Amino acid sequence: MTLNAVKKTCVLLLSLVAWLQASSAAAPQAPVPNVATLSYGLKAYPLGGGWHLIPGANDDFSRANGCNIINTGFLVANGQVVVVNTGVSRRYGEQQRALIDAVSGGLPIKQVLALNLHPDYFMGNQAYSANTLTATALTRTGIQAEGKAYEDNLFRLCGDWMSGTQTVVPAQPMDAAQTRDLAGRPVKVLELKGHTASDLVIHDPDTGVLWAGGLVFYNRIVTTPHADLKPWMDSLETLKRLSPRWVIPSHGTLTLGTVAIDQTLDYLKWLDRTLTDAAAQGLEMNEVMQAGAPERFRQFAAYPAEFYRNVTTLYPRYEKAAIGVFR
Repeated sequence: MTLNAVKKTCVLLLSLVAWLQASSAAAPQAPVPNVATLSYGLKAYPLGGGWHLIPGANDDFSRANGCNIINTGFLVANGQVVVVNTGVSRRYGEQQRALIDAVSGGLPIKQVLALNLHPDYFMGNQAYSANTLTATALTRTGIQAEGKAYEDNLFRLCGDWMSGTQTVVPAQPMDAAQTRDLAGRPVKVLELKGHTASDLVIHDPDTGVLWAGGLVFYNRIVTTPHADLKPWMDSLETLKRLSPRWVIPSHGTLTLGTVAIDQTLDYLKWLDRTLTDAAAQGLEMNEVMQAGAPERFRQFAAYPAEFYRNVTTLYPRYEKAAIGVFR
């Protein structure tokens, strides 16, 4: 065995130890927010190799959870910190930043990544220096276009949790590459699509950690305001080929292996087939919603509301495609 192979094996063993410790003593749990004090109750869980997960609630936006439904996190390596997603509000970003400083000992923030254009990925950007905020070109364009609407909608849903929150568009572009340096660590950064037009994914081959972003949900109905199901399914197949050890979905709990990827793919395949067949039969949108989803999906968080939104958002495209077939 080469020296590099030995080092990689040691890193994986340390990662496994961290996972076992987390599983037995401090498994990542959704935070318990305090509505009275507007504290999100954020906690960081080490995953090995300097990676840390900050879980969110596996739920829909509500004042009770502070609209914190996303997993964020950070990498501490070589005297630097890289942040993955900044959460849903200025307040979240500030509390996330305080937590990161406590864990890292106040190490400098080198880079802050928004994995896509949805608001819970970047609304905490005000807590960080503008020159650290990074996203792909399409994500930056999307944030610029939709930021004000996000602000208005989240203020309506979340109230005081959103106080002082304003959209800050990431200033630094990121061109995805097969290998990229993050805090002095070589990782794979892929720009895929399907959940949005630009879904950034981070894979650390040394630890097996995969930040799957909005491409992967676990035990939760997917969100589809910017979705295109066929490229999304293709992207999930790409993720499976990475053979990740741990998968961090943006929504849902940390999972081993490809369990969460497989589950998301199962739902998308069912949804695509169902909408295709319904449109071919000329069914009305309400009929599709009333039929509901198979039992295996009915226990997912945000069912049935998010399923209804899936149909409302996507079904018109399937109807148009079906009409085109018969012309």
